[in-house]
Amino acid sequence: MTDREIRFQSAGVTLAGTFGVPERNEPVPAVLMLPGSGATDRNDNAKALAINAFPQFAAAIEQRGIATLRYDKRGVGASEGDDQTCGFDHRFTDAVAAVEWLRQQPEIDAARIVVLGHSEGASLAIRLAGGAAPVAGAILLAGSAQTGERTLLWQGRKIADSLTGFNKWLLRVLHIDVAKSQRKAFARINGCTADVIRVQGRKVNARWMREFLAYDPAIDLARVNVPVLAITGDHDLQVDPDDLDRMRELVHGPIQTLRLPGVTHVLRTEGEKRGLPGYREQARRPVDPRVISAVTGWLARITDDDLRTPSAG
Repeated sequence: MTDREIRFQSAGVTLAGTFGVPERNEPVPAVLMLPGSGATDRNDNAKALAINAFPQFAAAIEQRGIATLRYDKRGVGASEGDDQTCGFDHRFTDAVAAVEWLRQQPEIDAARIVVLGHSEGASLAIRLAGGAAPVAGAILLAGSAQTGERTLLWQGRKIADSLTGFNKWLLRVLHIDVAKSQRKAFARINGCTADVIRVQGRKVNARWMREFLAYDPAIDLARVNVPVLAITGDHDLQVDPDDLDRMRELVHGPIQTLRLPGVTHVLRTEGEKRGLPGYREQARRPVDPRVISAVTGWLARITDDDLRTPSAG
């Protein structure tokens, strides 16, 4: 394998990434990797939490003779742009540009490009597979089948329910209604046109939030006719694991869904610390091997030479 630092253009912005490609005499399949929400880099890492998932996936995928591309979001790492004003639609534009960059590489078989997305990246992968770009399949890790608003409301309720000790007591004694507080914040964000506003004293990328709240992946899922692998852990607090059932109902192409016992949103099994406080400890361990093996096994099957040509979108 050869890993190369690459640059590509998206709507006038230069994005930087890592292109891992096997040394073969013929074009090979490729996987485009899209990270979770926030200011995340090519490794699926943010300053607040480095889960470092994508290097692990890339290593396992590349061992199968499949190329990978992962890149820093706008305003993150070596990429140009401003993350604070980057909308959900901007990130979709960048994902389309990444697919097009891959299609132009002589080492890549343009008919066998698969998109892998984690969390927000899974939403972008759904949009691509729904016909926005010529991809041959999609891997959805902790993906949602509901609007961004419904997903965040579900997430807020589950996180509140998972609190223990002082935090749980504080919610009760202060009579804090989490859903009501969320809806109030959403109304303020939707009622403004600014890219960035302050909500409860914190800067919020209002542009991204408005676009994400409105996005309904069910519309694009109903347009998908390429193979899909969807994996969510049953301990996920940020997307509803029951969305796997909704995906099976909506997707027209072949779909495999896996609801993995004990696995959380950061793709590890939960340890002694439960809920969000356990993420840091989980991130120090490798991605759950069941997730890695499911991804590589599925890829081996759908990237065979007899894979049908994807829709041009």
